Amino acid sequence: MSSIRREFVKILFQKRTFIGWGLLFIIPFLVMLAFRFSSAGPGRGGGGTADVGAMIFTQVRTNGIYLIVAALLAMSSFFLPLLASMSGSNTVAGEAESGTLRTMLMQPITRGRFLMSKWFVANVYVAICVFLLGLGSLIAGGAVFGLHPLKLFTGQSIGVAHALGLSVAAYAFVFLGMMCVVSVSVLFSTLTNSSLTAAIGGLVLVIVMLVLGGFSVFDFLQPYLFVHHFDAWTNFLSSPVQWGPVIKALINFAVWIVGTTGIAYWRFRSRDILS
Repeated sequence: MSSIRREFVKILFQKRTFIGWGLLFIIPFLVMLAFRFSSAGPGRGGGGTADVGAMIFTQVRTNGIYLIVAALLAMSSFFLPLLASMSGSNTVAGEAESGTLRTMLMQPITRGRFLMSKWFVANVYVAICVFLLGLGSLIAGGAVFGLHPLKLFTGQSIGVAHALGLSVAAYAFVFLGMMCVVSVSVLFSTLTNSSLTAAIGGLVLVIVMLVLGGFSVFDFLQPYLFVHHFDAWTNFLSSPVQWGPVIKALINFAVWIVGTTGIAYWRFRSRDILS
């Protein structure tokens, strides 16, 4: 626990920590203002997730709870992966870049424990990011549009408490997806001495997956790409909940998290430390 506490205190002294948290808290207020003072509705979707997004954004002015899920839908495609990639990339490469990695490993701590402590704290940082996004959306949406019973995609209406519970489940689900990005970036962080290179590597992988998912010729790859499952939480907004896509997504997330973290663990334990 001392290593985890030390790593968490360390990120509290980094400016980018509070910049990321602050932006995620403020963005929902900017989105709220855009909806509040704009009379134009969103464009029509092109099917699938685009249609779901159009349905959500169309209803934002009628219910602040829709702002909570709209912010999640918007941020989970790029901004949250960006912060997750930056968080994971700094675990090992950041220490090597600053020349403190060897000093850190001279302390009475095994390499495996050192890496897993950093991996855990990187995920805690992302969890706080997701929480602040949800909190900001709740305050902004509730203050301006109010919190009312939510109409599901399947036509049924649910109470405010139930709707907020589903929102919490959706945010928790997206956090698990972001853990994939963190784990991939931690792997890249063990392969380079540059935190920027590791962050770019993780983010580029996310972008490549998004691009591949946009072409029908690569449809056979979609079940294996974790970004393809980021929006599976929208199934929570149906009654009954379509659990099939959610379960497949959770299995996919687990494979990516365990697989990439395991490779990073093996790579770091066998790596020559030169800085």
